Amino acid sequence: MEKLAVVYRGKAKTLYTTADPHRLILEFRDDASAFNGRRVEALAGKGAINNQINHFIMQRLQAAGIATQLERLLSADQALVKKLTMLPVECVVRNRAAGALCRRLAIAEGQVLNPPLFELFLKSDALDDPLINEFYGYTFGWITPEQYRQIKQLTFQINALLVPLFEQADLLLVDYKLEFGLLGEQIVLGDEISPDNCRLWDKKSGNKLDKDRFRQELGHVVESYLEIAQRLGIEVHQNSEVTT
Repeated sequence: MEKLAVVYRGKAKTLYTTADPHRLILEFRDDASAFNGRRVEALAGKGAINNQINHFIMQRLQAAGIATQLERLLSADQALVKKLTMLPVECVVRNRAAGALCRRLAIAEGQVLNPPLFELFLKSDALDDPLINEFYGYTFGWITPEQYRQIKQLTFQINALLVPLFEQADLLLVDYKLEFGLLGEQIVLGDEISPDNCRLWDKKSGNKLDKDRFRQELGHVVESYLEIAQRLGIEVHQNSEVTT
């Protein structure tokens, strides 16, 4: 299937139309972005690693009954996905304290959060993705009460699947972002799950292996992403041929 027109260009991914009006091509670029796009660099190989990690995780979620937008891999850095009408909110799950939560509440980094925290943000780079609650969504028409109930339920179901998946690879799933969209009336998991939007720490050393290596200028970003893939048992391809 061939790419046609660009319908969306994000900080690290591009969506293209195809000959099928219900299918899009999702391309993972090598761009690395932090602080809502205020810092951008190209890191060779990152896009392909993220695409293949995302494919691996989405397949596991689909096998457990979670509806996702992923159809199949097309190449090392591209995937075929269902066209969704995205909800303009981001769901964040926090299993341990890190990042903005530590700054906001003066909590020590790494503190275990039991039960995990569920947070809702408005998806808006211009506003720095502000923290909201469900009533903002209802008042301004971003989500309905039923949609909120479903995305919250799905988020915790996904968390219950992903935490042990990463633990088996000696990784701690600290926190991560999920986005959902509508396929007709069905709520479907969209966007990606990769080291770009997950905090993943080595279970023994606590070393950061995710995008915080880029944010905090720790170096070895691509190498750390590749280590995550290898721990999950993914044989990463960097060429253009289809990997499935």
